Amino acid sequence: MNVLLDHLPEFRDGFIGTVLLTAASALLAMVLGVVMAGFRVSPVPPLRFFGAAWVTLFRNTPLTLLFLVAWFVVPAVFGTGMNPWTKALLALGFYTSAFVCEAVRSGVSTVPLGQAEAARSLGMTFSQTLRLIVLPQATRTVVPPLSSIFIALTKNSAIAGAFSVTELFGVQKLLSDKGFAIAPIFLWVALAYLVITFSISGLFRLLERRLEVAR
Repeated sequence: MNVLLDHLPEFRDGFIGTVLLTAASALLAMVLGVVMAGFRVSPVPPLRFFGAAWVTLFRNTPLTLLFLVAWFVVPAVFGTGMNPWTKALLALGFYTSAFVCEAVRSGVSTVPLGQAEAARSLGMTFSQTLRLIVLPQATRTVVPPLSSIFIALTKNSAIAGAFSVTELFGVQKLLSDKGFAIAPIFLWVALAYLVITFSISGLFRLLERRLEVAR
């Protein structure tokens, strides 16, 4: 308990940093994932190829390697100086978007084909059909796997701590380097991660129940 009380500002900043990084990365992953899922089911072959290539690339690339690319390759190629938080956001968001894409695509496949055919017979475009007809019906199926994906994202954010990003694992690394006992530090950091992951799980369970009532 003394470790927590004596270094409460560090733990507080690390907790807030993890929550903000997870939330921002989840938002980026959702946007990219839904777009790529639309590409995967698009009637346009180049879009389907791009979506498949995106998923194949990011699902099969180790997350640590993506962090290294964001830190060393992207600045060298594009000549842009980004802060560590933004680099971590891009690495986590791009990586997680591949899994979100597959979850959304699986949900889309559960919607009867007749729904899309009826929308096209009414003159709706592919984007309108996807946005107004298919995705709202696929949401019920997509919610459970998204919960697991975002819980995994929370745990994956710990990698950012090794790259000078203020978050929970970075606090553990900082205090360990100062010579404090590692066991109580790991205990408090683990409890903080549990609070975040259980909160995500609870929010998605609530969303599932709301959608079941709507059904």
